[in-house]
Amino acid sequence: MLSRTAENLYWLARYVERAEYLARTIEATLRVTALPNTYIGKTNEWDSALLTAGVSASFYEVYEEADEHNVVEYLSFAPSNPSSIKNCIENARLNSRSVRTALTSEMWDTINGAWIDLQEVWGKGTKTREELTKFLRFVQETSLRFDGSAYRTMLRNDAYWFSRLGLHLERADNTARILDVKYHVLLPEEEHVGGPLDYYQWTSILRSVSALTAYHWVYRETLKPWLIADLLILNDSLPRSLASCYGNLVRNLDQIGVAYGRQGASQRHARGVRNRLEHSHMDDIFQHGVHEFIQEFIADNSRLGEIITKQYLI
Repeated sequence: MLSRTAENLYWLARYVERAEYLARTIEATLRVTALPNTYIGKTNEWDSALLTAGVSASFYEVYEEADEHNVVEYLSFAPSNPSSIKNCIENARLNSRSVRTALTSEMWDTINGAWIDLQEVWGKGTKTREELTKFLRFVQETSLRFDGSAYRTMLRNDAYWFSRLGLHLERADNTARILDVKYHVLLPEEEHVGGPLDYYQWTSILRSVSALTAYHWVYRETLKPWLIADLLILNDSLPRSLASCYGNLVRNLDQIGVAYGRQGASQRHARGVRNRLEHSHMDDIFQHGVHEFIQEFIADNSRLGEIITKQYLI
């Protein structure tokens, strides 16, 4: 496969996954901000949404206040935000056009149809909370249809494997960032673990990675920070956990290595991260610091993206 084709497939999957993640982040934040002030306290949940998306610095270059209108506009529709949902869908469609022959008709129809709806239905943004809810649902359903189409219709060849690399690399980064924001930034110093604010923020985090029901199935307990961290970091039965993402990254990189007859730096690096996750325990992670562990993971994940690019995409 040409490196340009591999790059387009890789970034197509990343952009679709990122759009869904932003939609889930906004939806979860809306749920928390709908609570009475006695629960929310002095925290600004919209600030946390910006931090989770990694666009806080660029947001404040454009806006002075992180309120619902400004943050929703910036994360959803702003042309000045390269990672806005609108730009993600447009970039996904641009990449899909470049590799049209490598996609199945179902995958192309999903992306092209979403792009058309973005222009015709959502071109002027959303004016009410009801419209915003419909838009966020539209984005999530687009991602689910695209992912389902890829899983059910693509040949298991290098086109599929490079697409999966983009999806799982992006998913791992998103999960790590939202967990890091909660542990390091979100909870005020005067709040204690287990308080009302703590409970609702953890609920919003689990909702944003579609894991609230899964948590109760796995642990059958009330929300506890160390169990939530265990679920999102080490439990490979959860599709959005760091362990699950790296199990899939190693598997798809190995498939590419076999197909091309050569292993390389990306396979070795991914195995190293996976092995560290497999041999980690929550007691050790808490003892050494969740923030430090996640920051190291984010750096390793970013490094893997650079190695994949150098090895296969240029």
